[in-house]
Amino acid sequence: MAPGGERLRDPVLWTDASQIVKTAAAAVLAWVVARDVLGIEQPFLAPWAALLTVHATVYRSLARGLQQVAATVLGVLLAFVAGIALGVSAASLGLVLVVGMAAGATRGLRAESTTAAATALVVLLTGYAGDAGVLGARLLDTVIGIGVGLAVNLVVWPPLRDRAAARRIDQIDDRIGELLTDMAKCLRDGGEKDDADEWVERTRDIEHGVDQAWATVRQARESGRLNPRRHAAERVGVAEDFAKLLARLEQATAETRSMAHTMGGSTGTVPHWEPRFRERFIDLLERTGQAICDADVEGVARVRGDVEAAAGTLSSDGDSRLRPEYGALLVNLRNIADAMGGVAGAQPVRSRAPDPRMMPRRWRGHSCGRVSPW
Repeated sequence: MAPGGERLRDPVLWTDASQIVKTAAAAVLAWVVARDVLGIEQPFLAPWAALLTVHATVYRSLARGLQQVAATVLGVLLAFVAGIALGVSAASLGLVLVVGMAAGATRGLRAESTTAAATALVVLLTGYAGDAGVLGARLLDTVIGIGVGLAVNLVVWPPLRDRAAARRIDQIDDRIGELLTDMAKCLRDGGEKDDADEWVERTRDIEHGVDQAWATVRQARESGRLNPRRHAAERVGVAEDFAKLLARLEQATAETRSMAHTMGGSTGTVPHWEPRFRERFIDLLERTGQAICDADVEGVARVRGDVEAAAGTLSSDGDSRLRPEYGALLVNLRNIADAMGGVAGAQPVRSRAPDPRMMPRRWRGHSCGRVSPW
Protein backbone atom coordinates (compact mmCIF):
# COMPACT_ATOMS: atom_id res chain seq x y z
CA MET A 1 0.00 0.00 0.00
CA ALA A 2 1.25 3.52 -0.75
CA PRO A 3 2.59 5.51 2.19
CA GLY A 4 -0.30 7.98 1.92
CA GLY A 5 -2.87 5.20 2.04
CA GLU A 6 -1.08 3.56 4.96
CA ARG A 7 -1.11 6.88 6.81
CA LEU A 8 -4.84 7.26 6.25
CA ARG A 9 -5.38 3.87 7.90
CA ASP A 10 -3.28 4.81 10.94
CA PRO A 11 -5.52 4.49 14.03
CA VAL A 12 -3.36 7.00 15.92
CA LEU A 13 -4.12 9.62 13.26
CA TRP A 14 -7.84 8.91 13.28
CA THR A 15 -8.09 8.84 17.06
CA ASP A 16 -6.32 12.19 17.37
CA ALA A 17 -8.36 13.70 14.54
CA SER A 18 -11.65 12.58 16.06
CA GLN A 19 -10.70 14.11 19.41
CA ILE A 20 -9.87 17.44 17.76
CA VAL A 21 -13.22 17.51 15.94
CA LYS A 22 -15.13 16.49 19.07
CA THR A 23 -13.40 19.13 21.18
CA ALA A 24 -14.19 21.90 18.70
CA ALA A 25 -17.80 20.69 18.36
CA ALA A 26 -18.25 20.57 22.15
CA ALA A 27 -16.97 24.14 22.54
CA VAL A 28 -19.26 25.48 19.81
CA LEU A 29 -22.27 23.56 21.13
CA ALA A 30 -21.68 24.80 24.68
CA TRP A 31 -21.58 28.38 23.45
CA VAL A 32 -24.80 27.94 21.44
CA VAL A 33 -26.64 26.34 24.39
CA ALA A 34 -25.53 29.03 26.80
CA ARG A 35 -26.30 31.96 24.50
CA ASP A 36 -29.30 30.86 22.42
CA VAL A 37 -31.04 28.35 24.68
CA LEU A 38 -30.46 29.81 28.14
CA GLY A 39 -29.97 33.41 27.08
CA ILE A 40 -26.73 34.05 28.96
CA GLU A 41 -25.00 37.23 27.84
CA GLN A 42 -21.40 36.86 26.71
CA PRO A 43 -21.09 33.18 27.64
CA PHE A 44 -17.34 33.00 27.14
CA LEU A 45 -16.77 30.50 29.94
CA ALA A 46 -19.01 27.85 28.35
CA PRO A 47 -16.79 27.11 25.31
CA TRP A 48 -13.70 27.61 27.51
CA ALA A 49 -14.88 24.96 29.97
CA ALA A 50 -15.95 22.57 27.21
CA LEU A 51 -12.56 22.96 25.51
CA LEU A 52 -10.78 21.89 28.70
CA THR A 53 -13.16 19.02 29.49
CA VAL A 54 -12.89 16.81 26.41
CA HIS A 55 -9.97 14.49 27.17
CA ALA A 56 -8.54 11.35 25.61
CA THR A 57 -10.82 9.04 27.64
CA VAL A 58 -14.32 9.25 29.12
CA TYR A 59 -12.99 8.50 32.60
CA ARG A 60 -10.43 11.30 32.44
CA SER A 61 -13.04 13.72 31.10
CA LEU A 62 -15.21 13.02 34.15
CA ALA A 63 -12.35 13.10 36.66
CA ARG A 64 -10.82 16.26 35.22
CA GLY A 65 -14.27 17.76 34.72
CA LEU A 66 -14.95 17.58 38.46
CA GLN A 67 -11.58 19.17 39.19
CA GLN A 68 -12.27 21.83 36.61
CA VAL A 69 -15.63 22.64 38.19
CA ALA A 70 -13.92 23.22 41.51
CA ALA A 71 -11.09 25.28 39.99
CA THR A 72 -13.41 27.40 37.83
CA VAL A 73 -15.85 28.09 40.66
CA LEU A 74 -12.90 29.11 42.82
CA GLY A 75 -11.63 31.41 40.07
CA VAL A 76 -15.03 33.09 39.65
CA LEU A 77 -15.38 33.58 43.41
CA LEU A 78 -11.84 34.96 43.66
CA ALA A 79 -12.56 37.50 40.92
CA PHE A 80 -15.85 38.47 42.58
CA VAL A 81 -14.29 39.04 46.02
CA ALA A 82 -11.27 40.90 44.63
CA GLY A 83 -13.50 43.04 42.41
CA ILE A 84 -15.73 44.04 45.32
CA ALA A 85 -12.81 44.76 47.66
CA LEU A 86 -10.24 46.36 45.33
CA GLY A 87 -11.97 46.96 42.02
CA VAL A 88 -10.22 46.23 38.74
CA SER A 89 -6.63 47.19 39.45
CA ALA A 90 -3.09 45.88 39.42
CA ALA A 91 -3.47 44.93 43.08
CA SER A 92 -6.64 42.88 42.54
CA LEU A 93 -5.16 41.21 39.46
CA GLY A 94 -1.99 40.24 41.32
CA LEU A 95 -4.02 38.97 44.26
CA VAL A 96 -6.28 36.67 42.23
CA LEU A 97 -3.34 35.31 40.25
CA VAL A 98 -1.28 34.53 43.35
CA VAL A 99 -4.19 32.91 45.21
CA GLY A 100 -5.36 31.05 42.10
CA MET A 101 -1.90 29.66 41.32
CA ALA A 102 -1.39 28.71 44.97
CA ALA A 103 -4.70 26.82 44.93
CA GLY A 104 -3.64 25.09 41.70
CA ALA A 105 -0.51 23.79 43.43
CA THR A 106 -2.57 21.82 45.97
CA ARG A 107 -3.03 18.10 45.48
CA GLY A 108 -6.73 18.22 44.65
CA LEU A 109 -6.36 20.80 41.86
CA ARG A 110 -2.85 20.03 40.60
CA ALA A 111 -4.18 18.64 37.31
CA GLU A 112 -5.91 22.01 36.76
CA SER A 113 -3.01 24.08 38.07
CA THR A 114 -3.76 27.28 36.13
CA THR A 115 -7.54 27.02 35.65
CA ALA A 116 -8.51 28.94 38.80
CA ALA A 117 -6.03 31.74 38.08
CA ALA A 118 -6.93 31.95 34.37
CA THR A 119 -10.66 32.02 35.09
CA ALA A 120 -10.24 34.69 37.76
CA LEU A 121 -8.14 36.78 35.38
CA VAL A 122 -10.71 36.63 32.58
CA VAL A 123 -13.71 37.34 34.83
CA LEU A 124 -11.95 40.19 36.63
CA LEU A 125 -10.66 41.98 33.52
CA THR A 126 -13.98 41.73 31.66
CA GLY A 127 -15.43 44.06 34.29
CA TYR A 128 -18.10 41.71 35.68
CA ALA A 129 -16.31 40.69 38.87
CA GLY A 130 -18.09 43.20 41.09
CA ASP A 131 -21.59 42.49 39.75
CA ALA A 132 -23.36 40.05 42.06
CA GLY A 133 -26.03 39.43 39.43
CA VAL A 134 -23.44 38.19 36.96
CA LEU A 135 -21.80 35.80 39.43
CA GLY A 136 -24.53 33.17 39.08
CA ALA A 137 -24.49 33.51 35.29
CA ARG A 138 -20.72 32.92 35.15
CA LEU A 139 -21.03 29.81 37.31
CA LEU A 140 -23.91 28.50 35.17
CA ASP A 141 -21.85 29.33 32.09
CA THR A 142 -19.05 27.13 33.38
CA VAL A 143 -21.30 24.23 34.35
CA ILE A 144 -22.90 24.27 30.88
CA GLY A 145 -19.49 24.02 29.19
CA ILE A 146 -18.36 21.15 31.38
CA GLY A 147 -21.68 19.32 31.00
CA VAL A 148 -21.63 19.63 27.21
CA GLY A 149 -18.00 18.52 27.04
CA LEU A 150 -18.72 15.42 29.12
CA ALA A 151 -21.85 14.59 27.11
CA VAL A 152 -20.09 14.92 23.75
CA ASN A 153 -17.19 12.72 24.82
CA LEU A 154 -19.55 10.13 26.30
CA VAL A 155 -22.09 9.96 23.46
CA VAL A 156 -20.14 10.77 20.29
CA TRP A 157 -17.84 7.79 19.64
CA PRO A 158 -16.39 7.41 23.15
CA PRO A 159 -12.65 6.97 22.60
CA LEU A 160 -10.94 3.59 22.93
CA ARG A 161 -7.16 3.68 22.66
CA ASP A 162 -6.41 -0.01 22.16
CA ARG A 163 -5.80 0.20 18.41
CA ALA A 164 -3.70 3.34 18.76
CA ALA A 165 -1.57 1.51 21.34
CA ALA A 166 -1.21 -1.50 19.04
CA ARG A 167 -0.11 0.74 16.17
CA ARG A 168 2.59 2.45 18.23
CA ILE A 169 4.01 -0.87 19.43
CA ASP A 170 3.88 -2.33 15.92
CA GLN A 171 6.23 0.38 14.66
CA ILE A 172 8.96 0.06 17.32
CA ASP A 173 10.26 -3.43 16.50
CA ASP A 174 10.74 -2.42 12.85
CA ARG A 175 12.89 0.50 13.95
CA ILE A 176 15.06 -1.79 16.09
CA GLY A 177 15.47 -4.26 13.23
CA GLU A 178 16.37 -1.47 10.79
CA LEU A 179 18.96 -0.09 13.20
CA LEU A 180 20.63 -3.48 13.59
CA THR A 181 20.80 -4.07 9.83
CA ASP A 182 22.17 -0.54 9.30
CA MET A 183 24.83 -1.20 11.95
CA ALA A 184 25.84 -4.40 10.18
CA LYS A 185 26.09 -2.62 6.83
CA CYS A 186 28.26 0.14 8.28
CA LEU A 187 30.54 -2.39 9.95
CA ARG A 188 30.89 -4.40 6.75
CA ASP A 189 31.87 -1.24 4.87
CA GLY A 190 34.59 -0.53 7.42
CA GLY A 191 32.76 1.87 9.68
CA GLU A 192 33.34 5.52 10.55
CA LYS A 193 34.54 7.08 13.76
CA ASP A 194 31.18 8.69 14.58
CA ASP A 195 28.95 5.74 13.65
CA ALA A 196 28.56 4.59 17.25
CA ASP A 197 27.38 8.05 18.37
CA GLU A 198 24.75 8.04 15.64
CA TRP A 199 23.57 4.58 16.66
CA VAL A 200 23.26 5.66 20.29
CA GLU A 201 21.15 8.66 19.24
CA ARG A 202 18.89 6.38 17.20
CA THR A 203 18.34 4.19 20.27
CA ARG A 204 17.31 7.31 22.17
CA ASP A 205 14.77 8.10 19.46
CA ILE A 206 13.45 4.54 19.71
CA GLU A 207 13.31 4.90 23.48
CA HIS A 208 11.20 8.04 23.04
CA GLY A 209 8.84 6.00 20.86
CA VAL A 210 8.64 3.38 23.60
CA ASP A 211 7.73 6.10 26.12
CA GLN A 212 4.96 7.32 23.80
CA ALA A 213 3.71 3.75 23.46
CA TRP A 214 3.63 3.34 27.25
CA ALA A 215 1.54 6.53 27.53
CA THR A 216 -0.89 5.24 24.90
CA VAL A 217 -1.11 1.85 26.63
CA ARG A 218 -2.03 3.60 29.88
CA GLN A 219 -4.68 5.52 27.99
CA ALA A 220 -5.92 2.26 26.49
CA ARG A 221 -6.36 0.78 29.95
CA GLU A 222 -8.17 3.88 31.15
CA SER A 223 -10.33 4.22 28.04
CA GLY A 224 -12.37 1.15 28.98
CA ARG A 225 -13.49 2.67 32.28
CA LEU A 226 -17.00 4.19 32.14
CA ASN A 227 -16.99 3.64 28.37
CA PRO A 228 -20.49 2.71 27.12
CA ARG A 229 -19.31 1.13 23.87
CA ARG A 230 -19.97 -2.58 23.49
CA HIS A 231 -17.00 -4.86 24.14
CA ALA A 232 -15.01 -1.94 25.56
CA ALA A 233 -13.71 -3.87 28.57
CA GLU A 234 -12.83 -6.90 26.42
CA ARG A 235 -10.90 -4.83 23.91
CA VAL A 236 -8.84 -2.83 26.37
CA GLY A 237 -7.98 -5.98 28.34
CA VAL A 238 -5.31 -6.60 25.72
CA ALA A 239 -3.37 -3.66 27.15
CA GLU A 240 -1.87 -6.07 29.67
CA ASP A 241 -0.32 -8.02 26.78
CA PHE A 242 0.92 -4.78 25.28
CA ALA A 243 2.75 -3.96 28.51
CA LYS A 244 4.70 -7.23 28.30
CA LEU A 245 5.71 -6.49 24.71
CA LEU A 246 6.86 -2.99 25.65
CA ALA A 247 9.02 -4.37 28.44
CA ARG A 248 10.75 -6.58 25.86
CA LEU A 249 11.20 -3.66 23.48
CA GLU A 250 12.72 -1.59 26.28
CA GLN A 251 15.23 -4.34 26.98
CA ALA A 252 16.14 -4.74 23.30
CA THR A 253 16.64 -0.97 22.96
CA ALA A 254 18.89 -0.85 26.04
CA GLU A 255 20.93 -3.82 24.78
CA THR A 256 21.34 -2.19 21.37
CA ARG A 257 22.59 1.02 23.01
CA SER A 258 25.01 -0.95 25.15
CA MET A 259 26.30 -2.69 22.04
CA ALA A 260 26.78 0.64 20.26
CA HIS A 261 28.68 2.05 23.26
CA THR A 262 30.94 -1.00 23.30
CA MET A 263 31.70 -0.72 19.59
CA GLY A 264 32.43 2.99 19.99
CA GLY A 265 34.68 2.46 22.98
CA SER A 266 37.23 -0.17 23.75
CA THR A 267 36.83 -2.40 20.70
CA GLY A 268 38.78 -0.04 18.48
CA THR A 269 37.98 0.65 14.85
CA VAL A 270 36.43 -2.13 12.81
CA PRO A 271 39.44 -2.78 10.56
CA HIS A 272 41.42 -3.69 13.69
CA TRP A 273 38.91 -6.31 14.83
CA GLU A 274 40.15 -9.85 14.68
CA PRO A 275 38.95 -11.25 11.33
CA ARG A 276 37.64 -14.47 12.88
CA PHE A 277 35.29 -12.43 15.08
CA ARG A 278 34.52 -9.59 12.68
CA GLU A 279 32.89 -11.59 9.90
CA ARG A 280 31.02 -13.88 12.28
CA PHE A 281 29.61 -11.03 14.36
CA ILE A 282 28.56 -8.85 11.42
CA ASP A 283 26.71 -11.79 9.86
CA LEU A 284 24.89 -12.53 13.12
CA LEU A 285 24.03 -8.84 13.60
CA GLU A 286 22.59 -8.56 10.09
CA ARG A 287 20.59 -11.76 10.44
CA THR A 288 19.17 -10.61 13.76
CA GLY A 289 18.04 -7.29 12.32
CA GLN A 290 16.50 -8.93 9.25
CA ALA A 291 14.64 -11.53 11.31
CA ILE A 292 13.21 -8.77 13.53
CA CYS A 293 12.12 -6.71 10.50
CA ASP A 294 10.45 -9.78 9.01
CA ALA A 295 8.87 -10.79 12.36
CA ASP A 296 10.43 -14.20 11.72
CA VAL A 297 10.07 -16.11 14.99
CA GLU A 298 12.05 -19.09 13.78
CA GLY A 299 14.71 -16.84 12.31
CA VAL A 300 15.16 -15.01 15.61
CA ALA A 301 15.40 -18.37 17.43
CA ARG A 302 17.99 -19.65 14.96
CA VAL A 303 20.18 -16.60 15.23
CA ARG A 304 19.94 -16.77 19.02
CA GLY A 305 21.28 -20.32 18.92
CA ASP A 306 23.99 -19.32 16.48
CA VAL A 307 25.12 -16.52 18.79
CA GLU A 308 25.55 -19.06 21.59
CA ALA A 309 27.44 -21.36 19.25
CA ALA A 310 29.68 -18.52 18.06
CA ALA A 311 30.66 -17.66 21.62
CA GLY A 312 31.66 -21.25 22.28
CA THR A 313 33.52 -21.69 18.98
CA LEU A 314 35.45 -18.44 19.19
CA SER A 315 36.42 -18.86 22.84
CA SER A 316 37.72 -22.39 22.24
CA ASP A 317 39.72 -21.47 19.15
CA GLY A 318 43.35 -22.13 19.97
CA ASP A 319 45.05 -19.34 18.01
CA SER A 320 44.02 -16.49 20.33
CA ARG A 321 41.80 -15.71 23.28
CA LEU A 322 38.34 -14.17 22.76
CA ARG A 323 38.57 -10.55 23.90
CA PRO A 324 36.15 -9.48 26.69
CA GLU A 325 34.67 -6.77 24.47
CA TYR A 326 33.77 -9.33 21.84
CA GLY A 327 32.07 -11.44 24.48
CA ALA A 328 30.08 -8.40 25.62
CA LEU A 329 28.85 -7.80 22.05
CA LEU A 330 27.71 -11.41 21.74
CA VAL A 331 25.89 -11.21 25.08
CA ASN A 332 24.11 -8.04 23.92
CA LEU A 333 23.09 -9.70 20.67
CA ARG A 334 21.86 -12.83 22.47
CA ASN A 335 19.77 -10.69 24.85
CA ILE A 336 18.28 -8.77 21.92
CA ALA A 337 17.26 -12.05 20.28
CA ASP A 338 15.77 -13.27 23.57
CA ALA A 339 13.71 -10.10 23.99
CA MET A 340 12.58 -9.81 20.38
CA GLY A 341 11.59 -13.45 19.99
CA GLY A 342 8.41 -12.84 21.98
CA VAL A 343 7.73 -9.60 20.11
CA ALA A 344 8.15 -11.29 16.72
CA GLY A 345 5.67 -13.97 17.81
CA ALA A 346 3.07 -11.27 18.49
CA GLN A 347 3.42 -9.59 15.08
CA PRO A 348 1.51 -7.93 13.70
CA VAL A 349 0.39 -6.40 17.03
CA ARG A 350 -3.39 -6.13 17.01
CA SER A 351 -6.10 -5.21 19.46
CA ARG A 352 -8.82 -7.73 20.17
CA ALA A 353 -11.44 -7.18 17.52
CA PRO A 354 -15.11 -7.36 18.49
CA ASP A 355 -17.48 -10.01 17.23
CA PRO A 356 -17.51 -9.69 13.41
CA ARG A 357 -21.30 -9.79 13.51
CA MET A 358 -21.20 -6.46 15.34
CA MET A 359 -18.92 -4.84 12.75
CA PRO A 360 -20.12 -2.72 9.81
CA ARG A 361 -20.83 -4.85 6.74
CA ARG A 362 -17.93 -3.36 4.75
CA TRP A 363 -15.41 -4.59 7.39
CA ARG A 364 -16.70 -8.16 7.71
CA GLY A 365 -14.29 -10.70 6.33
CA HIS A 366 -11.38 -8.27 6.67
CA SER A 367 -10.85 -8.19 10.43
CA CYS A 368 -8.08 -10.82 10.43
CA GLY A 369 -4.70 -9.14 9.99
CA ARG A 370 -6.12 -5.65 9.59
CA VAL A 371 -6.95 -2.78 11.87
CA SER A 372 -9.82 -0.49 11.06
CA PRO A 373 -9.05 3.22 11.36
CA TRP A 374 -11.03 3.30 14.58
